[in-house]
Amino acid sequence: MTRAISLHDVSKTYARGLRVVDRLSLDIAPGEFLVLLGPSGCGKSTVLRMIAGLEEITEGELRLDGEYANDLLPAERRMAMVFQNFALYPNMTGRDNIGFPLRVEAPRADPRPRVDATARMLGIQDLLDRFPGQLSGGERQRVAMGRAIARHPSAFLMDEPLSNLDAKLRNHLRAEISRLTRELGVTTVYVTHDQGEAMSLGDRVAVLRGGVLQQVGTPRSVYALPRNVFVAAFVGTPRINLLRGVVRAPLDGAMTISLGKQYLRLPEPLSRDHQLLRVQQGREVIVGLRSEAVRIARPESARPGEVLITGLVEHVEFQGHEVLVHFDTGSRPAVVPELEAPRPVPGPPRRRRRQGAVLDRLRERAGSLRAGPVVVLDHPADADARPAPPEGRLPGDLVVRTSPDLDLRHGMQVPLLVDLAHLFVFDHDGERICPAPARLPDLEE
Repeated sequence: MTRAISLHDVSKTYARGLRVVDRLSLDIAPGEFLVLLGPSGCGKSTVLRMIAGLEEITEGELRLDGEYANDLLPAERRMAMVFQNFALYPNMTGRDNIGFPLRVEAPRADPRPRVDATARMLGIQDLLDRFPGQLSGGERQRVAMGRAIARHPSAFLMDEPLSNLDAKLRNHLRAEISRLTRELGVTTVYVTHDQGEAMSLGDRVAVLRGGVLQQVGTPRSVYALPRNVFVAAFVGTPRINLLRGVVRAPLDGAMTISLGKQYLRLPEPLSRDHQLLRVQQGREVIVGLRSEAVRIARPESARPGEVLITGLVEHVEFQGHEVLVHFDTGSRPAVVPELEAPRPVPGPPRRRRRQGAVLDRLRERAGSLRAGPVVVLDHPADADARPAPPEGRLPGDLVVRTSPDLDLRHGMQVPLLVDLAHLFVFDHDGERICPAPARLPDLEE
């Protein structure tokens, strides 16, 4: 029997007021495979441990099948957890490790039939008589998964189970996990910092930053319509191009987004999303372009909605089936600070306002969704400065994915066609404003 899991405004605070999870609300349907995705230290493992009962919930409610479950003991929740470090008993064989929880639950029952059935499902029959020290990393993880599956739990909780394995084995076990959870139909909550795992495994993906839920949706929707700059930068390989721009919307001319030495001219008639950019006139914004939104082609081959810019080849990465080309377009990159850091940098304190005001509630909600400043934009005085790329970052400001057939060398000037149908625009705080959010805030909420 699988079950529904609901978290309502759940928070976790440790000693000295360290808040690692902040008002998290999430509904997981029976049989759903939900992935908690985020950088190290963002609180995703803490959320998993609160669901399992290994961590106390400081505030909020956990409901299992609609029933209050904050005070249930871990054994009463009928969940099975798969850990990152396998957590096998070194003095027990694979058979004994898989059968141990069954003997604890029913001391008089014979666990061998369920152990054998689980081993056949995972293809580890020949590993049952070996000790963990005699197994490889992948084999130990299969035994650990077998121990969870043999219990017939109501939910699987997986805490980065593949992070200690090599790339080839990770891909193989990823496919096995997908197949097993689909066949068993058990609710699964899977924690990872690897967006490749998240996009290939999850029915839905929940992105966390600094203990705050940023966005939840299908892998396709999270990639195609990121809610803010953090989600856009964290999801997608190679990382999205983020450029600083200024909206120019004269009454008697075409609307453009200046990127420094070049600009993007928005096609007329303006789409609804582009029309809404008029309110940003003269303001600095962040332009987001996926690598597939730009192609190398001559100006005469431009399709409707494509505009021309030029780029200077700075670096070429050969990937075999494709090439990633780094261009210098004269633009200024926007930076997502501490993308991999445990917690975002806190913003400056705000003046206290009249409690209960509608605008205050909207500001509080927007701030909680961002969990601190997302984008660093320098002072306008240095707008013409061209700083060196940060340490560890390749030169150039625009990465384009192309075929390996093109012969590109350092220093070549190349025409680039930008598809404005795949243009993202974010405001100074990193919130997406184009395409416009499907739902505007309700002032009564």
